[in-house]
Amino acid sequence: MILFQWVPLAGNVIAFQEYRPYLPLTGQTWVGFENFAFIVDPTFLNALENTLVLTLIQSVLVFPIPLALALVLNSLAGEQLKRLLQSIFYLPHFLSWVIVVALFQQMLGNAGILNTFLLQNDLGAVQIVGEPDLFRVLLTSQVIWKSAGWGTIIFLAAISRIDQEQYEAAAVDGAGSWRRMWHITLPSLKGLFILLFILQLGESLTVGFEQIILQQGAVGREASEVIDTWVYNNGVIDQNWGLAAAAGLFKSVIGVCLVIGANKLAHVFGERGVYER
Repeated sequence: MILFQWVPLAGNVIAFQEYRPYLPLTGQTWVGFENFAFIVDPTFLNALENTLVLTLIQSVLVFPIPLALALVLNSLAGEQLKRLLQSIFYLPHFLSWVIVVALFQQMLGNAGILNTFLLQNDLGAVQIVGEPDLFRVLLTSQVIWKSAGWGTIIFLAAISRIDQEQYEAAAVDGAGSWRRMWHITLPSLKGLFILLFILQLGESLTVGFEQIILQQGAVGREASEVIDTWVYNNGVIDQNWGLAAAAGLFKSVIGVCLVIGANKLAHVFGERGVYER
């Protein structure tokens, strides 16, 4: 933690310098907040807008899906079927984004399986991969397919710790499966759900650099640019290291503020959150 998390924080000083590689930090030219002028750059504002929209979409659609999968798997009676489905849902997590993007291109690309089937049946091809208007939908579907199954592990572990006597008592009182889920399972998972949501907010401005950069050439930067790819294209590629560090520091500060704000909101609703008061 100290070596890989705390020590690198000293590198944030580059955000206030006109950094040149191979020179010591003490030998750099100080420029103050000049590197932070990117905040009013139209290209950065476009990247910020895309980032926030993708974050909102993925928070609403992607984040609850592992919980729903966990509830469905937990309701299955057959243990062998449950393990089989778990393995199927977990498998995409172990694939790299390069493979995931290639699979989606093979399925939904212009010459993919879907369009081949449509053309063979005289139904007309559809443009999905490479279509700017559908890029956010494509990204979200890729994230769901790759990560939703793995996220169910945490919820399944939490469900297994719920006292089974509560379910037995509710069943004796005449509560059906839906009422037991609504009044026992979901309230028992509320604290975990809020904790995971707060932690996700801390990374809300990080929306899949590798996933997006692999597909950016097909849709253009205006539709696909997010903060991380903007830093890469304008800071790393152009070797403007001070700009890249300033943008990274800006993103980190916003992430910390979101975590603190969400944690205080959790305290208002009586939950512990990431840390206590």
